[in-house]
Amino acid sequence: MPKTLQATEIDLAKLEELFAIAQSSDAEFFDEWRGDLPKLTENEQLSLDDLKTDYLHLSKHSLLEPLVKMVVLAPILKLAGFYRDPFYLKAEQVVNILSQDQDILIQGRIDILVFKPPFWIVVIEAKRAAYSVEVGIPQALTYMMANPHPDRPVFGLVTNGSEFIFLKLQHQDSLKYAESDLFSIKRSNDLYTVVSILKHLAQLAI
Repeated sequence: MPKTLQATEIDLAKLEELFAIAQSSDAEFFDEWRGDLPKLTENEQLSLDDLKTDYLHLSKHSLLEPLVKMVVLAPILKLAGFYRDPFYLKAEQVVNILSQDQDILIQGRIDILVFKPPFWIVVIEAKRAAYSVEVGIPQALTYMMANPHPDRPVFGLVTNGSEFIFLKLQHQDSLKYAESDLFSIKRSNDLYTVVSILKHLAQLAI
């Protein structure tokens, strides 16, 4: 019977050991987050300016994960178009993943899953504002490996409300992943870029 671990206990070293996952050194492996991204409308930019103002005000006190989801994630997912056909959302999606040698069972819950039946588009891992987004990367990658269609790439987003990192995971000859640059709500146009990337991922899925 396999030993059970929680996804929150997993770090990158453990992922490499259990699944032989590796970070891609190919600069073109994950080019979906840069390049010719959709332009935001003036109203969308104003909405994001309001979001930023709200977040900076509320973050004077520690923001727990549920507030990060409500204040930051809910508006940007709506602006990206993920509330509309053909997309659907699931929260707290349970996943169970067996290691390659089937000795370890990893259990966890995806904070938010964006999907276009039957394919997964974006796996989102949210952390409380006091945590670094780096903490959430191994957890997000673990959930992304549960993608039921490994022949297609799956994308991830890790955020603590203030910072954002996108991920891409693809199973070709082996499991490969890559990270985007780090985006910050405190930099002038980074929130615009985050939503533009999400819009681009939505376009690719359609």
